[in-house]
Amino acid sequence: MSVINLEYLFKPRSVAVIGATNDPRNAGNIVMRNIMAGGFLGPVMPVSSQAEAIAGVLTYPSVRHLPKTPDLAVVCSPLDEVPEVIHSLKERGTKAAVLMGAGFASMTAEESQDIRSTILSIANPPDIRILGPKSLGFMVPSLNLNASLAHARVEPGKVAFISQSDSLFATVLDWAIDKGVGFSHMVALGSRIDVTFADILDYLGSDPLTRSIMLYVESIKDAREFMSAARAASRNKPVLVIRPGHALDSVLAGSRRRAAWGYSMDEVYDVAFRRAGMLRVEDIDGLFDAAQTLSAPRQVYDRKLAILTNGTSAGILAADRLMVGGGELAPLDEDTIKSIDKVLGEENWSRANPVDIPFNADGKAYSDVLKLLLKDKNSNGILAMHVPWTAQPDVEVAEAIRDALKRVKRMVLTAWLGSGKAGQAREVFRNAGVPTYETPTQAVQAFLYMAEYLHNQEMLIETPDSLPTDFFPDTAGARNIVRNALDQGRDALTEPEAKDILAAYGIPVVETRIAVSAKEAVIAADELGYPVALKLRSPQIPQPFDVGGVLLDLETPERVWEGAASILARCTRERPDAYIEGFTVQKMGRRPGAHELSVSAHLDPVFGPVLLFGHGGMAREMIRDQALTLPPLSMSLAKELVSRTRISTLLRGTPSHLAADIDDICLTLIQISQLIVDVPQITSIDINPLYADPEGVLALDAKIDLAPFEGEGESRLAIRPYPRELEECVTLKKGRQVTLRPIRPEDEDTHRAFLANLSDEDLRLRFFGVVQREFDHKDIARFTQIDYDREMAFIATALDERGDPETLGVMRTNTRPDNSEAEFAIVVRSDQKGEGLGSMLFYKGIRYTRDRGTAKLTGQTMVENKAMQGLAKKFGFVITPDPDDPDLVDMVLDLEKAEG
Repeated sequence: MSVINLEYLFKPRSVAVIGATNDPRNAGNIVMRNIMAGGFLGPVMPVSSQAEAIAGVLTYPSVRHLPKTPDLAVVCSPLDEVPEVIHSLKERGTKAAVLMGAGFASMTAEESQDIRSTILSIANPPDIRILGPKSLGFMVPSLNLNASLAHARVEPGKVAFISQSDSLFATVLDWAIDKGVGFSHMVALGSRIDVTFADILDYLGSDPLTRSIMLYVESIKDAREFMSAARAASRNKPVLVIRPGHALDSVLAGSRRRAAWGYSMDEVYDVAFRRAGMLRVEDIDGLFDAAQTLSAPRQVYDRKLAILTNGTSAGILAADRLMVGGGELAPLDEDTIKSIDKVLGEENWSRANPVDIPFNADGKAYSDVLKLLLKDKNSNGILAMHVPWTAQPDVEVAEAIRDALKRVKRMVLTAWLGSGKAGQAREVFRNAGVPTYETPTQAVQAFLYMAEYLHNQEMLIETPDSLPTDFFPDTAGARNIVRNALDQGRDALTEPEAKDILAAYGIPVVETRIAVSAKEAVIAADELGYPVALKLRSPQIPQPFDVGGVLLDLETPERVWEGAASILARCTRERPDAYIEGFTVQKMGRRPGAHELSVSAHLDPVFGPVLLFGHGGMAREMIRDQALTLPPLSMSLAKELVSRTRISTLLRGTPSHLAADIDDICLTLIQISQLIVDVPQITSIDINPLYADPEGVLALDAKIDLAPFEGEGESRLAIRPYPRELEECVTLKKGRQVTLRPIRPEDEDTHRAFLANLSDEDLRLRFFGVVQREFDHKDIARFTQIDYDREMAFIATALDERGDPETLGVMRTNTRPDNSEAEFAIVVRSDQKGEGLGSMLFYKGIRYTRDRGTAKLTGQTMVENKAMQGLAKKFGFVITPDPDDPDLVDMVLDLEKAEG
């Protein structure tokens, strides 16, 4: 929903415990004791009609008897009493409540839903934010607040943990206490009738006390909200996630669904996590190992690792784990080998990676070799390992490595094996901020996690290749085909209809005809031209190959006639129950040496449309070489999807086969992605096989299923696509034609040029001070790669004298998650002022925010920027001095009262 009133949940100044009791087994007693033992500094007010004092604190008989309105209420009353409690809290003005009371287990599904609806209708979030029901509670150690049923407390730290599971909450708590790990927040979500993952991600994404966020996820309710919040949070700080995976899917989805669609829900979650820039880990150890590594100031950009060790077997174990995990042993530069020879002697080390040095190497030897490895550019990271030996100075070696790493920017991880002094050595590294681990496996996995995380981050901000400018699909034609089929009561298109739709979206297809008899099959073959393929059509036989219902390379009318008769005879003999609709006649698509691929799209119950790509043909189900992704797609994302399949290696070419046209394959994926947005009545598409070779692609077979759908197609997507409907053309005062449209990732180069062309004064007024003129890729990516649900940037673009596109101005809005307010910023190139462009951009931004139901549009500008203030007044903004900064003024427009 939003972050509104979440500060009352996670930063309360006063707490009431409703349903407090002296029964030590009751939630009301446990949470009361935990709050008091934690040392929370604000008032704690237990509400109970059964005891005068609980945990040493005098009680109050009801909510209305409380001496002050609590910011937070921890409700431990039975669930059937909660509606009345929430009503009383709302009358007092309480803004947040945690529901811990029992009662769900004894309720039927209908009763459970009724009580949830009743609670929500009374609380009316965000008037009162509800965590739970069935929540174990939460902790904010920096406030000494333990409003949970947990059996222990943790120390303050920079990591937040949000769990959908009470048992995982307790497990992570124990793990953290044992490892000495602190938290900024620990939250058990419970049944999530109000506060969700998305809400807390939004809250923690801007929390200065939280450096990284860890999630335990089993299911997501609103994919669009989750993806939007996760993408925003992961741009600011690492977000790590655990999900049980296939075992959970077998419980939630059932084996029938997995068999039918060819993928499990877990694979969809996996790709969603990656698209959001998050890192998925396998277990609790992985969560904290990855969090430790990602919090290090150094980063890795590929998977090449150098390993330094004084134990041969330990080095081999680390190298094996690295290669199994998809990493590489970095080759040593020849100069590096010669330099280490001088330090250790040729005979005293492995002269390869892993760098195996003498078992009794002292701190100076470790330090000298490490410094040489740091100079070698072939590796992206270094793992320094130490195996304990008798009388070996573990701590001294650790201190030498620590000193060698001062002011070093390369990623170095350490693994000190053993206990005792090895533990002291690890403490040396922890105090110095050097990632350290107990085993080679942990260290290598942490390195691989960092590489994976940074790959996901790069995908999040990568500039896509430009889409073809000549891609103009016949959307109206495709919609007409679908509408006609639905009007006839059909839930699937015929193969020719399916291919007509593909052709309307620019995908090459093999010509196909439908015939209801052998005679019509011959006529169709004559029209198409020989040779042809003949295939049986029967709703009971989805795969005609299974009954010999496919004949290829029929070169004469006689062969077609005889083939149809033989197919009918075989089918009647083997499947007498099947209804025969007729035949599909298809012109033979001759592409010798072409790869057989498949492209399909289906609806996932959580994330909406999902695209699959991989090996095609008859063996698709056995080979199971498929990868999936979420639309919308760019060329970069399509290429990344292709790269995750095994067949991608063959597509790049072999000694006996030329490389396939990868760009054409990716364009096909983008076309399908756009099709399922434009025609939301399509529930599934299956193209198999799709031939691919150096000449491009050719679809041989296609199936499309349908269902009625009302609304916009983009509403089905977990990630909002580029809003093409917001594009418009305008004419400036001097007659120049300009397009006003949302910004796209592909605009990076022109936007960089736009910023470079702004005058120093433009930049100073836009950014409220002197700023550097050099914007790197990450900066520009933040400007051009936006979440169209929360952010909007309208650019004014036109062609320059050379016919190249250029950006003339931009209007940005950033909307709060609850849509209550949007903040704007606008800048126009100096040489374009006086053309009316600023007013056009401003008006477009106002219309957009008003149309999406935003309540207020706000902005700030410098007192001296009279032009901006004049423009704002023109559109009805109220301008007042900023109370916190005399150099600024605030501009506010009530969009509900603004004129159209």
